[in-house]
Amino acid sequence: MAKRDDYISWDEYFMGIALLSSMRSKDPNTQVGACIVNENKKIMSVGYNGFPHGCSDDDFPWERSGNSEIDTKYPFVCHAELNAILNNAGASLQGCSIYVALFPCNECAKAIIQSGIKKVLYISDKYKDTDGVKASKKMFDAAGVEYQQLTMSRDKLIINFDENLI
Repeated sequence: MAKRDDYISWDEYFMGIALLSSMRSKDPNTQVGACIVNENKKIMSVGYNGFPHGCSDDDFPWERSGNSEIDTKYPFVCHAELNAILNNAGASLQGCSIYVALFPCNECAKAIIQSGIKKVLYISDKYKDTDGVKASKKMFDAAGVEYQQLTMSRDKLIINFDENLI
């Protein structure tokens, strides 16, 4: 019997972990996950967008707009990339790659650079025309952080919990 030839690639695997992590986000509009991987293809950390520990998601706003910024989610939400960096158990992230569905904002770009991550792999760059993403790319270029938009060979992965299919 020959081995399977329909297994997923490393990029599909790690982006799949990032997307699965995003499903933990309680944000009603945008769910983003991140997966940090070292040079040996070992997962170092994962994260998703949400409020900091101790800040109940029942007590803070999820709105995108309000009477003032304090009435929105934006001053409170930690992005997936920052959470993945902070969730790391203390090992060096020097030379690692980060998989994230959405190109990082400028605040996350700073954390990525400072942590030593050297490659960003992403699916969507839908905010590419914003000043924040332009700033991210300028900082990544200056710091030598590579970024690559991934094109997946499949449009979905299905996770099935049915024990009879295992």
